[in-house]
Amino acid sequence: IIRRYDKLGDNHYDTASAFIKSMRGSDADAAIFYLAKMIDGGEDLMFIARRIVICAAEDVGNADPMALVLANAAAQAAQFVGLPEARIPLAQAVTYIAGAPKSNAAYLAIDSALADVKEKSGADEVPMHLRDTSYKGAKFFGHGRGYQYPHDFPEHFVAQQYLPDSRAGKRYYFPTEIGAEAEIKKALQRRWKAVNPD
Repeated sequence: IIRRYDKLGDNHYDTASAFIKSMRGSDADAAIFYLAKMIDGGEDLMFIARRIVICAAEDVGNADPMALVLANAAAQAAQFVGLPEARIPLAQAVTYIAGAPKSNAAYLAIDSALADVKEKSGADEVPMHLRDTSYKGAKFFGHGRGYQYPHDFPEHFVAQQYLPDSRAGKRYYFPTEIGAEAEIKKALQRRWKAVNPD
């Protein structure tokens, strides 16, 4: 029997790609198979664990926030116990992620925001009411003036502008209606309905 697994070659990247895509595609059996293939091929445990953590954040996200917690715990456990036992927490995380509801809304949000930040607009200044007031003279320059402390308001929320003037009203995060993210969406919509009616 010839086992084709070259840790530095194409098969390494193809297997890692299939592993991630199987978790993303909710195929627990395929994901476990590729996990086994990587373990059997002598793949670095931390390489495997990093792929699991990334998938939990990128593909499950806020649809099930526990996926990232479990993935991170599995990575720590795998490093702590080593092989052969490390296969067990890794398998637990992989099957959990494969079965979890999926959302890439947080991933899309950060990439959209990074694209705006990279424009390096000179107008992207922090609004005056949000600026730091802890140093001497800050208030003289108007820092913090008009800031409304959310905990002083009902439900610990008050609508105020947080983005720079140049980005006011811009939306980056579009939560889905899948899993736990549906509750996040409802909470954000309830709080911001007067500002963002959609």
